[in-house]
Amino acid sequence: MPEVLTAIFDLDGTLADTSGDLISAANITLENAGHRQPLDMENDMLTAFLGGKALLREGMLRINGTLPDEEFVQRSYAEFLRNYEDGIDRITRLYDGVGGVLGRMRKAGWRLGVCTNKPERLARILLERLGVLRCFDSLIGADTLPVRKPDPAPLLHSIATAGGEPNRSVFIGDTEMDLKTARAASVPVILVSFGPEKSRVWRYKPDAVLGIFDDLPEIATKLARPPLDR
Repeated sequence: MPEVLTAIFDLDGTLADTSGDLISAANITLENAGHRQPLDMENDMLTAFLGGKALLREGMLRINGTLPDEEFVQRSYAEFLRNYEDGIDRITRLYDGVGGVLGRMRKAGWRLGVCTNKPERLARILLERLGVLRCFDSLIGADTLPVRKPDPAPLLHSIATAGGEPNRSVFIGDTEMDLKTARAASVPVILVSFGPEKSRVWRYKPDAVLGIFDDLPEIATKLARPPLDR
């Protein structure tokens, strides 16, 4: 039988820079509540990749100058999601080389999937708008299962749904959470150095660091094959 290798990707900060649209949605939510827009497109990029609630907490912290208003955060999260969906691809773009590499990997027989802490519906909308949804055999979001990353279950479910096996898979992400998820699932992990943490991802000691997407097929192939097959 032909060899089947599987690559599972995080979305935000790995396949696409989504930070600008996330920050914009949080600022609009805060403005609609009568506050100023305190979040900055450059300085709050890392917070954006922690999700909408993290952005709302940071915004309220700056507005109040004290502990964030947790009641407001929880109450406003649904509005944040609506605002984000309305502008989900205004400035979000795939990182350089993503579309071409995904196409080459599929032609080479790879099974591909996405495992993200973005709500599944929004992840599906975004990947469709960016033109790459068809590249993936599985899509697991924050609300697909009862648990989310860094629990290993979403990654393992993404691999299985794509038709792969953990011992012939690799996970590509951009944060320490992605590394913890992969380690918990006993799956090799590649962290990208063009995401929000840049080259600082080396400090997490991943199996490899990816500097440009064009290098992914070679690196992923070496990691996804079991040692005796290399």
